[in-house]
Amino acid sequence: MEAERKTYEHRYPSRRSVVYSDRGMVCTSQALAAQTGLDMLKRGGNAVDAAVATAIAMTVLEPTSNGLGSDAFAIVWSEEEKKLFGLNGSGWAPRLLTRDAMRRAGFQTMPARGWASVTVPGAPSAWAELHRRFGRLPFQELFGPAIGYAESGVPTQPVTSYLWAQDEEAFAPYRDEPAFAPFFETFLDGGAPKPGERRRFPCHAKTLRRLAETGCESYYRGSIAAAIDAFSRATGGYLRREDLELYRAEWVEPIRLSYHGWDVCEIPPNGHGIVALMALNILQHLGTRADRDDEDTVHRQLEAMKLAFTDGMEYITDPRCMRMDTGYLLSDAYAARRAAEIGAEALLPHPVDPDCGGTVYLCVADGEGNMVSFIQSNFQGFGSGITIPGLGISLNDRASSFRLDEWAANVLVPGKKPYHTIIPGFLMKDGRPVGPFGVMGGYMQPQGHVQLLMNLLDFGLDAQEALDAPRWQWTGGKKIMLEEGFGAGVAQALRDRGHEITVARDFTGFGRGQVILRGEDGVLRGATEPRADGAVAAW
Repeated sequence: MEAERKTYEHRYPSRRSVVYSDRGMVCTSQALAAQTGLDMLKRGGNAVDAAVATAIAMTVLEPTSNGLGSDAFAIVWSEEEKKLFGLNGSGWAPRLLTRDAMRRAGFQTMPARGWASVTVPGAPSAWAELHRRFGRLPFQELFGPAIGYAESGVPTQPVTSYLWAQDEEAFAPYRDEPAFAPFFETFLDGGAPKPGERRRFPCHAKTLRRLAETGCESYYRGSIAAAIDAFSRATGGYLRREDLELYRAEWVEPIRLSYHGWDVCEIPPNGHGIVALMALNILQHLGTRADRDDEDTVHRQLEAMKLAFTDGMEYITDPRCMRMDTGYLLSDAYAARRAAEIGAEALLPHPVDPDCGGTVYLCVADGEGNMVSFIQSNFQGFGSGITIPGLGISLNDRASSFRLDEWAANVLVPGKKPYHTIIPGFLMKDGRPVGPFGVMGGYMQPQGHVQLLMNLLDFGLDAQEALDAPRWQWTGGKKIMLEEGFGAGVAQALRDRGHEITVARDFTGFGRGQVILRGEDGVLRGATEPRADGAVAAW
């Protein structure tokens, strides 16, 4: 059975085609969620209505990757205003979560699970902000499908089942800790579900109703905030009602890079979308090889990615606390300097420890020209493992990204937003919107963005081929993972250059992406990731 495998692989490769449409389209990693968004378009909603409804449904349909305690980011093209908007729905560290508190608790580094890993969740505020500014349908209507799924239950999809089983194993050491008891009761009562097994979440449905009725205000300034505060106090947590009531998702200006005549747009720090732009700029200075699967092409991509990631991990944090100007990191001077360091042999930069992460990405386009790139995440699987009893709210573990070294840019400070891995992308050409794209998966995300964009813009692949193509992943030092599709010859040639190559059969660690591109003819071209349970819903 799929859920019992140690690795997830297909015996036979499947084939997907680009989906074409001109009235509306939703792409995400869960077919029922994509259909939820499409239903909103058919009811007269716009791309933002569809994106928010899809995101809400995903908290029920793929709880291994996101939930009601997630963070979220969005990039929105408004056809009416002819403008690109960014929304930062990441939260900050609670005021009681201090370096001194961590040291008193015996931590030398930030823990990956538990209350010390929790930041203020931003996703519900992001839903409300998106709808308030751009939505058309009544806000409560966007919650209906998710409430129905939570109450009646839905069969679990294969990849979600596999990830659920992995998380069951990861959380096993916390089973006897009181703060984790609601998590096991909510998500692991009876163990991880097998493919096709139905799971119901009545508490989740009750919470969704409260959010729908109050425009998500109850989460931050009402009964839900009070319940979060009470459970935190009762189980040794740091999050308080005061931390929640001050929070609102923040509108930001997207950053962009001109790459071979295309504008690649990302959310600015504290997200690490800038890492993808930095790597692309370095590669632009090196010059593009014609063959995507040539070992020299892959080597250059890897070296550029390592250098960009090294600098990103050093400097990216809450923009109010950054010591490096983002303009310099995107400049030609920076790219030329880093490009000059790349030679024929593998470099050994400061290592990073990537994690596949738990994230959902979705993109939407409507027939009026509006487009949304949206991403939502608990971070590592189910997140912190802290679930609010009776409400089904699984809280994120974003504070685990903070550092306790007082000289680090990303040092833990109450009220500060951490280095953030989730990054929605958007592509433009000559001032017109081309479309949203994203590749979820923790520290794989900027690596996935670079490979996806080069597949589209440098190597001439269509949207589905660009997602299907085998990927590489840098995992620290000189360690590289390759998917099997590259072939033994490329793997050996990279070893000869000093890369430490592992060929992976389990594809779940290489990201899960979605793309919608609008051609000059107005026709939408949608593609969804073969490494997930995804679908393109269109009409």
